Amino acid sequence: MTRQYSFDDKNLIERTLCELFPPEWLRDKAKETGLIKRERKIDPVIMFWTLAIGYGTFLQRTLAGLKRNYESASNLILSDSSWYYRFTPELVTFLRECVSHGLEHLAKEPNRTLSDRLSPFEDVLIQDSTIIRLHEKLADIWPATRSRKVAAGVKVAVLTSAIASGPKSVALFSENTNELKTLKIGPWIKDRILLIDLGFYKYQVFTRIKENGGYFVSRLKSNANPLIIESYRTHRGRSIDVRGKQLQDVLKNLKRQVLDVEVEVTFNRRAYRGKEKKDSERFRLVAVYNEDEDKYHLYITNLSTDLLKAEEVARLYGARWEVEILFKELKSKYALDVVPTSNPQVIEAFIWIAILTLLISRKIYTIIRRLNPGEKVVRFTQLRWGTVFSEKANYLLADVLEYLGLDTSFITSLRISFSEALDPHVNRRRYTEEWWA
Repeated sequence: MTRQYSFDDKNLIERTLCELFPPEWLRDKAKETGLIKRERKIDPVIMFWTLAIGYGTFLQRTLAGLKRNYESASNLILSDSSWYYRFTPELVTFLRECVSHGLEHLAKEPNRTLSDRLSPFEDVLIQDSTIIRLHEKLADIWPATRSRKVAAGVKVAVLTSAIASGPKSVALFSENTNELKTLKIGPWIKDRILLIDLGFYKYQVFTRIKENGGYFVSRLKSNANPLIIESYRTHRGRSIDVRGKQLQDVLKNLKRQVLDVEVEVTFNRRAYRGKEKKDSERFRLVAVYNEDEDKYHLYITNLSTDLLKAEEVARLYGARWEVEILFKELKSKYALDVVPTSNPQVIEAFIWIAILTLLISRKIYTIIRRLNPGEKVVRFTQLRWGTVFSEKANYLLADVLEYLGLDTSFITSLRISFSEALDPHVNRRRYTEEWWA
């Protein structure tokens, strides 16, 4: 059941976020993952919120900046070591578990519903990945592709849900990992449409989706030349009969606005004991002429004509822009494109923190849309909201901590500011000090 929100609810945002990540759950998960082995200065609840929300503001995206946020929130001044040494494999595991929990929670309360045209389907999913360049010292852990001058890179693979308006799953790989290894097709695809780019173009993948009761739409590779078996459209006049012809031969002389046909492809399928055998499968091929580019856009799918028209298949594929927006938000709003460290634990931690920040931002985005129904709702775009969120993140952090009964102290903030203002180079000569005290 979709939750209703009201402007009259004074603590709506704070309560919703604390229901998403309850304090008791955070403490239990911190102990379970080994982040907290015994009672110390570091409180896992305060640490979680200062990381997940504090990272949303540009000024806090360093270890030192996040430390200052934690000190202000906890009313404690920490030594550098007590903070920096917390960025351990245990913290990475804790943050990854938090992301998994957040994804599961958000999936239960979708942000959007599919249109009537897509009512036969459970969801529309988009799989893609983005690369974060890393320090060359990390080449052994996250090797880059051989063609890159930068020796190291991590691939963030994301499966995005259209109805959730956000990620459904997130996984990290080295940059040189083949795209196909980041996507495992199984029963989860049943009654769902997967929009995939050319990095996943493989007839075996399309066949597995079909065998698991799922659907897909993909761009057609430029060198693909399947055999046309049947045409789904009839044309008046002296139109060419495309049946029995290879696609590339037909495209040379094609004058139609739309080509909608059934094609047959052949491929190698893995058989018993690693051996391969030849196999064939039939799919639907759609070609829609784009006047601006003066060329055909070609798609391959297993969506039948009674489910979606050819033009609708092409327009639906345009929804892949959703995942590009997500990556842009992560990189431009939460600085995930720049991770200035060679410490692998810090890198992984920052990636999962950025994803947590995105989840929290998208959760509030859902609330904002629900509070503004009607025509205005389509004008609340994710990227514009990401900008607003990053500007207001510190205020949100203070409100969440206050809701949890943790009031920040102005005196503590001053003490932190004083300590941070001190030049760490004790013996450095200061040229004006001889002129005034």
